[in-house]
Amino acid sequence: MFWSKHYTFLKSVFLYTITAFGGPQGHLGMLKKTFVQKNFITEESLLDLFAFSQILPGASSTQIITLIGYKRGGFFLSLITFFIWILPACILMGSLSFLISSNAHESFSASLFKFIKPMTIGFLLYSFFGNLKLSVNNKITTIIFLSTTILTFLYFKKPWIFPLLIVFAGIATNFSSKRIPSTPESKPKSIYWKNLWIFVFIFILAGLFSETARKNEWQNRNAFNLFENFYRFGSIVYGGGDVLFPMMLDQYVARQTDKKIQIKNPNSIKISNADLIVGFGMIRAIPGPVFSVGSYVGGMAMKGKGKWNQFYGCIIGSVALFLPGILLLYFFFPIWENLKRYAIIFRAIEGIKSVVPGFMCAAAIYLINDLFFVSTKVEFSISVMILLSTFIILLKTKIPPPLIVIACLALGFIL
Repeated sequence: MFWSKHYTFLKSVFLYTITAFGGPQGHLGMLKKTFVQKNFITEESLLDLFAFSQILPGASSTQIITLIGYKRGGFFLSLITFFIWILPACILMGSLSFLISSNAHESFSASLFKFIKPMTIGFLLYSFFGNLKLSVNNKITTIIFLSTTILTFLYFKKPWIFPLLIVFAGIATNFSSKRIPSTPESKPKSIYWKNLWIFVFIFILAGLFSETARKNEWQNRNAFNLFENFYRFGSIVYGGGDVLFPMMLDQYVARQTDKKIQIKNPNSIKISNADLIVGFGMIRAIPGPVFSVGSYVGGMAMKGKGKWNQFYGCIIGSVALFLPGILLLYFFFPIWENLKRYAIIFRAIEGIKSVVPGFMCAAAIYLINDLFFVSTKVEFSISVMILLSTFIILLKTKIPPPLIVIACLALGFIL
């Protein structure tokens, strides 16, 4: 009875999943086409879900489609919708980590992916400008954006910089009474926060196990460290999957060049700059959530520790990254009608959104610096051309992102 009732909806979810290219920027339009036009949800309800997803950390596109399933058929249908949405992309990205880490394909991979880095910077700059126009539109958000860019670049190797800037930005925009005045239409009902303890409990438990594993040098310590890292990323990332890139770049690349950190934690997880960039470049070539890059990065984090450990790394990367946003989604959605009446929430989100382009800008500057260290002047010139071409094509044309990725792979293979 359940399957016959929801077969048409789940079929639409699957078709959407395998055609949803372009990242969060293109997903909203496709959601309207797939679900509003087929009368699975009204446009007004879809926009309300979109607004709700903006106040939560995590994968916004994933939260929206999961909630469409929730509104249509309750918890069980939403859970099935969630898995249909994430599994194809996670499987493809996890498989990529095995291809990249295969010694037999090492030289071939190095050649094939050598122009993915400038392409990825082009994608990052495109997302940066899109977020900048949406999030920075007054004096206080401009100050927050500029401060975030400078401080993130200066303290890129410090793990506390991201959550600290998010908190201060949320506080800063609450000093004004001009934006979103606190005048609810009716007295809001009481909000019960007890469900949040589950989210907080996992957060604390992950941190305790990770630190204990590090200090005692457990044999499988990297698995605990990986879960904590990804759960933390999923708990604080606002602005979609593109914001994951600077966080992972800081955690697994930049911090590994800090001698003090290496002395304190010599067996920490390390991922090469090139491998990380390949993952964030290739995610543009497949449909589905950008957060599925966690499957790839999790696999690369466990590279060299055996195929089964690498497989577990793919699973940990996917589960830990998606879990915080989904937990918060189910806990907060029933009280959304109350929560959205509080002006303090909306003012805080205004500030949080303005740090997102700052994170992206700092990451782009950090990566552009690396382009100066390529092997030859010719390769540097080609990289700059690819970076600018990617940005202009995304900005001025309707060429699908997967075609850009394929073109860069072909160029790397030829040259």
